[in-house]
Amino acid sequence: MADLSRRSLLRGMGGIGVTGALAAVTGCGVPAAYVDAADREAPDRSARDRSLVFANWPLYIDVDDRDPQRRPTLATFQKRTGISVQYTEEINDNDEFFGKISPALMNHQSTGRDLVVISDWMCARYVRLGWVETMDRAAQPNVARYLDPQLRSPHFDPGRTHSVPWQSGITGIAYNRRKLGREIRHTSDLWKDDLRGRVTLLSGLDEAFAMLLQGNGVDITRWTADDFHRMIDQVRGLVRKGQIRRFTGNDYIKDLDSGDVLAAQAYSGDVIQLKADNPDIEFVVPEEGAELWAESMMIPNLAAHKRNAERLIDYYYQPEVAAELTAWVNYVCPVPAAREVLASSKDKERAELAEDPLIFPDAEMRKRLAIARDITAKERTEFAKEWNGIVGL
Repeated sequence: MADLSRRSLLRGMGGIGVTGALAAVTGCGVPAAYVDAADREAPDRSARDRSLVFANWPLYIDVDDRDPQRRPTLATFQKRTGISVQYTEEINDNDEFFGKISPALMNHQSTGRDLVVISDWMCARYVRLGWVETMDRAAQPNVARYLDPQLRSPHFDPGRTHSVPWQSGITGIAYNRRKLGREIRHTSDLWKDDLRGRVTLLSGLDEAFAMLLQGNGVDITRWTADDFHRMIDQVRGLVRKGQIRRFTGNDYIKDLDSGDVLAAQAYSGDVIQLKADNPDIEFVVPEEGAELWAESMMIPNLAAHKRNAERLIDYYYQPEVAAELTAWVNYVCPVPAAREVLASSKDKERAELAEDPLIFPDAEMRKRLAIARDITAKERTEFAKEWNGIVGL
């Protein structure tokens, strides 16, 4: 259940609170708290101070079965490099963490952290504000070689010069095939009469909107305000009709498991765990498409150990290390070459992970996956207000 617990923490408020937080530091045109490129780096102490501070989400790294305080891949990095890592599990919500470190960043001060892991929709704000450093990709040959081509150039960070995926995932549809008695292949299948009052959608705007747009045939890499408003009108009508039972955080898991809900907008990582306990649960990437997302590593401005952080990032892009991490967390692996490592394992369960399309999407599934254009700062206030009015927040 570790994976489920982390997902619950991960989505938290799902982008609702960010509107107010960003309003305090952004405006029209150039953000008020924007930091020029020349002011982002501090003198790097990596050579003489072989350490770094790494902030991540809870339960998002491999743990030794016999010693919960030991993280094997991290321990190996420290042994190989002599770099000590202060690893903190302090990120419980994107908005909350943004509020925690934004005062330092907007005032050109160090956050005290060298590496953080943030959901890509929130990474976009950090990049837009100039709050993260540009990485030296020449010093990261594994990232350059092994990063999943589909994750290499998101709208908010062309070329991934400021961010590198830690793990990835898919927002699609989970459903109980046995109880429903039919397949779900399209997003529009959720709106059929036999699912009235038995469907849930995610409550967070950033988590929900992309798949719904795709269900209407929209290219989410370049969606427009008109596309968004049409989707909002559609969802508003479905709520009035009683088609949508409720909007959820990660608690759709218990609804699906109990049978109170037969279909739910869901995260691929959750369903791997759900299927282990309930084989009737299926996960589908709709024919029209689904969103491929990531949580990414970034180096905040004025980090004291930038080079050490870059070395840690590159270490996790070695296929053997990526395979170890993936075998524990069960998300979409951003290092496709890790698949061969797992496939060659003598351990049957590890070898089976290599064939799981929710960890290593096959070519057919990948055709239906896309990374959404981010909601801009200018759009966010209006769009969040409309969405939250429907969701009831």
